[in-house]
Formats: sequence, structure tokens, C-alpha cells
Amino acid sequence: MDLRGRLQAATKEAMKARASERLSTLRLIGAAVKDREIAARGTDGDGGELADTDLIAILSKMVKQRQESAKAYEEGGRLELAQQEEGEISVIQEFLPRQLSDDEAAAAVDEVIAQLEAGSIRDMGRVMAELRNRYAGQMDFGSVGAMVKARLLG
Repeated sequence: MDLRGRLQAATKEAMKARASERLSTLRLIGAAVKDREIAARGTDGDGGELADTDLIAILSKMVKQRQESAKAYEEGGRLELAQQEEGEISVIQEFLPRQLSDDEAAAAVDEVIAQLEAGSIRDMGRVMAELRNRYAGQMDFGSVGAMVKARLLG
């Protein structure tokens, strides 16, 4: 089943189970997907159907937004809101591919650098683009960027 089908099935399941918090998060995902489809449709009304890679990008962005919000809530002493954000993160992450461990991410970085024969910091953009193509939604590119930079400088 594709990602869109999994999201729709989970939404129906949450409705039947009367899981209001889960349903709320799934509806937020659905709204974000719908917004992106409408934007992709353009003025001519054609297209608009998103691929799984596009859906993964939307979900990854939603997780990142919620992580930033949870951190801000914790710093502000609003622990109940931080917990709500963490709950939404866990629901969204169910639909993302498995995250690579630090060791797996390091191996992926080394592999891409070797394949592209990257030897200097000038190659960082190419390396990061290739990593995004291969591992979208599977790694935190903020920390991977520092790893790539260290490998290319060292």
C-alpha cells in the first residue's frame, strides 16, 4: 500500500477507535497534503497528484516544525504543550521511513563521497544533493551536513 493509502486507512481507523488526538494529527497531515496538491495543480488545473517522495518531504517538514515548537514550549515552561507536540511527532513518524543510525548515516556519507569522488569542500553541494536523493526522510540533514563538511575538510 502506498503512503497515501496508509494515511487514509489510519485516519479511518482512528475515527472508528475514537482516538481524537491521533485523528487530529492525521487530519493535519491530510490538510498539508491537500494544500501541496492544490499548489502543485497550478492555474491550469492539471496534475496535483503527489508522489511518495513528496509526501515524505511534507511529513519530514511537519516533524521538524513540531520539534522546534516542542523545544520552544519546554523553554517557556509549557510542558503540556510540549508533550502534545511530541505526541504529534510520534504519529507523523509512523509514516516516515526508518531513520538511519549515526553509524549508518556515516557509512552512507562515506559511500556517496567515494562514488562522487568528492575531494574538497567545493563538492559539498553535490554530496548533499545525492544524499537527499537517496535518503530523503531517513536522516537529519542538519547533522549530516556537518559530517560531510568534516569528511571533505579532513
